[in-house]
Amino acid sequence: MFYTSSVLQESTGLRASTLPALVGLLRKVPESCIYHHTHFFLLQHHYLTPQPANDFAYWVSEVFGEEALGELLASVDVMDHASLKSLRNALTRIIDVYLKRHPGSRFRFIAEGEEFFFIKSVHLILRTTHTASTLAEFSKTLEYISIRSLYFHIFDARLRLGRPTNDFALWLTEQLGLKALGERISRLDPYAHTLETLRTILVSLIRKELDGRGQ
Repeated sequence: MFYTSSVLQESTGLRASTLPALVGLLRKVPESCIYHHTHFFLLQHHYLTPQPANDFAYWVSEVFGEEALGELLASVDVMDHASLKSLRNALTRIIDVYLKRHPGSRFRFIAEGEEFFFIKSVHLILRTTHTASTLAEFSKTLEYISIRSLYFHIFDARLRLGRPTNDFALWLTEQLGLKALGERISRLDPYAHTLETLRTILVSLIRKELDGRGQ
């Protein structure tokens, strides 16, 4: 069964005009905020390659004017983190270290209206009408499921499962016994491609498997 999700944006009312305020709020906002400002950003800009950096990196560089810190935040590899807690810790650690090395940055602040506004994502998970029980059916369905469905099973799955994998790799391994194919798909870096390119890669890998089986 293929699923999709509708992501609603909800304001938290929290904002930061300084770097100490930003890192302080980063520590206590709900994980749905961390998700929104790192992963939902990718869905909004899925057509761009390379994918844009997270919201924190963008604001720090382009609005606050601390380009060096922005580059450090942008360098965080989301693939290295199987949980939002781990990702949150990595981001706060970078800002903490930067502030220790650049104490003057503690006293800079941004003008009213340009603060970092914390938004959280609220997920509504929905079933689609698409199903697959064989590799051939799976390959065919992958060609026309929506971008949001693809995003749900590839990106959201890692955070939902708390494992460095995705729904497709898990299904291929556990339900069809295709461990090698599952591992190849699990090793793909989804952040290095647009979602449409990722779809093409997935279909290509599965077709090679089908051709090897003479199907």
